[in-house]
Amino acid sequence: MKFGIFYELQLPRPWAQETEYHLVQNALDQIALADRLGYDYAWEVEHHFLEEYSHSSAPEVFLAAASQRTKRIRLGHGIIQLPTNHPARVAERVSMLDLVSNGRVEFGIGEGSSVTELHPFDRRFRDKRAVWEDAVRCVMPMFKDEGWEYHGEYFDFPLRNVVPKPLQKPHPPLWVACSQLDTIEMAGRRGIGALGFQFVSAEAATAWVNAYYNSYTKRLEKLAEYEANPSIAVVSGFMCAPTDEEARKKAEGWTFFQFSLMFYNSHGPVVPGTVNLWEEYLQWRDTPAGQKAASNTSGLIGSPATIRARLKQFEASNVDQVILLNQAGKNTHEDICSSLELFAREVMPEFHDREPEHQAWKRAVLAGEIQLEDIDTARYNAPSNQTPSSKLREQGIAPAVAAAPKL
Repeated sequence: MKFGIFYELQLPRPWAQETEYHLVQNALDQIALADRLGYDYAWEVEHHFLEEYSHSSAPEVFLAAASQRTKRIRLGHGIIQLPTNHPARVAERVSMLDLVSNGRVEFGIGEGSSVTELHPFDRRFRDKRAVWEDAVRCVMPMFKDEGWEYHGEYFDFPLRNVVPKPLQKPHPPLWVACSQLDTIEMAGRRGIGALGFQFVSAEAATAWVNAYYNSYTKRLEKLAEYEANPSIAVVSGFMCAPTDEEARKKAEGWTFFQFSLMFYNSHGPVVPGTVNLWEEYLQWRDTPAGQKAASNTSGLIGSPATIRARLKQFEASNVDQVILLNQAGKNTHEDICSSLELFAREVMPEFHDREPEHQAWKRAVLAGEIQLEDIDTARYNAPSNQTPSSKLREQGIAPAVAAAPKL
């Protein structure tokens, strides 16, 4: 199993003049530390206009800076929003980042999550999957073809040579955000690596891993000519400390992460200056729903022994990578660094040591030598903390955290 770290660049209020500066510099220092400690990936999101939840609107700039502070860690776009970016500009920026990083880029793509982000770029929420598919067809040949033109439903591109070309040939490994569990099957069918959130149980993890690889091996239908990347990575809340109690106290940011994500999934655009999300969170934290969420022991939050036991469940389901979300809410720089160090020292090595066994299993599955059971995933299609509230209401399912406060 491999390990990544994940960045939204969360910044709860209050803000001072240099708050964003310190946030970014601390995050870059954390990635440099993770590189020295032997972590495999650093992932950075793209979001727009989501105050406090994510101040990461230019991930290619952030990752370029990280590339100059690191030597070996892979640098992942997790993800680039294709509907809000022109395909040619995506190819240009990803290729340049691959060159300046000595070929360490992971190319994660996604649709965008809300009208707050999509509408200012003249994209309708209802069209985002169709726009995303059109963008994939348009962008992928740009990485290798010296002359390419595309005439699709949403993108019309005249014959041009998009330069530069990436160091990795034909392009960096391709991933897609799977904010809903049923998109994991779609990712397998498209031959794209799946970036999702933690499964609700070990049984669910096995069901969805099997669904992914069965779709890849039996129903592969790529959107364009690209190098397939059969892989599954899952993001989990994370804090490693000497004791479970200490880890939970240091990981309050994970609860804020869930609350603020549900907030933006529950509302249309927020008028700037009308909401202090951190204060709303503090009020919600004292409600029964908030207390229940805070006491939830899911995720990789605990002592090395506790985290080791939970990771063995991921390992048994044959997940390729676990991505650790440590920078959340007001988790401190010092606690994030000490958590990364403790985990790297006492937990990570044994899972790294068993990576060859996982790769052997994977090769056998892809070659058809191992047949995976087709497990009905319907019973495991639980909403994630990225499921929009409108969809939850349609399904008659209550949100995992309390409804966001009224504006």
